[in-house]
Amino acid sequence: MPLLTDLSAAVAAGKRIDTIRITQELLAAGTSPQDVVEQGLVPGMANVGELFRRNEIFVPEMLVAARAMKEALKLLEPLLAKAGIKPKYTVVIGTVQGDLHDIGKNLVAMMWKGANFAVVDLGTNVSADRYVAAAREHNANVVGLSALLTTTMPAMKETVRLLKEANLPNVKIMVGGAPITQAFADEIGADGYSADAGSAVNIALKLVGEAA
Repeated sequence: MPLLTDLSAAVAAGKRIDTIRITQELLAAGTSPQDVVEQGLVPGMANVGELFRRNEIFVPEMLVAARAMKEALKLLEPLLAKAGIKPKYTVVIGTVQGDLHDIGKNLVAMMWKGANFAVVDLGTNVSADRYVAAAREHNANVVGLSALLTTTMPAMKETVRLLKEANLPNVKIMVGGAPITQAFADEIGADGYSADAGSAVNIALKLVGEAA
């Protein structure tokens, strides 16, 4: 019987067919869907994030791994839902108003999903009001704002302002994107900043108090 470590390795290597097969075999052998996620998929994607952070792999490899993980989740999510098992935390993510770029945002969303966050992806060109409404509707723990254009940095600042004014005490705001820096994040009052998708999971976990 394959081990959960085999699943982690298949996901990290982006081996979609092996990931599906091992997931099916683990379930058939009686491994709980929750264990498959938490002890198989999550460590695999954590490894991918760390390799990406160290520049040992790049965006294409990360995308391939995320797609393999996504195929396994297609098998697991109905079983988790049937058992009443839900992710502990919910994140809302989008690219700020005026910006249509989504590759970085999509990578972060995939990494969060691979770490067993419930992800609400608002897409691109997202107004500040939509972020506030989504955070309230989904009782979000983290709201992620992405921007690639320097011209949309003011929109990010305005979104942070409105989220702070919306009286959502449990929401932490995380920002990122090519022109964004830690200094800018501090200036606009964001709670967290991630320089890349590989770091995004750890930053989000810190914001919700799950990591040191």
